[in-house]
Amino acid sequence: MGEETTTDIAEIELPFGRRAVLKDVAFESGLKMLRLVLREGRRITIVDMDPAGAAQLARQMAAWAEDNRAG
Repeated sequence: MGEETTTDIAEIELPFGRRAVLKDVAFESGLKMLRLVLREGRRITIVDMDPAGAAQLARQMAAWAEDNRAG
């Protein structure tokens, strides 16, 4: 895809020593993606999402969190 510029958005500590990092990725072609980097020990999983996929994932995660809120 060519050269890319990344900008950190957020870093989230997760249970059991895991970590999620969100990055804005801009390619020289003008394409923009949201990069989700999941770290679990030495294992790293990278998922790039378009705006529609990121929005759908965000809605599903928010709905799950609301349904499972303690208290």
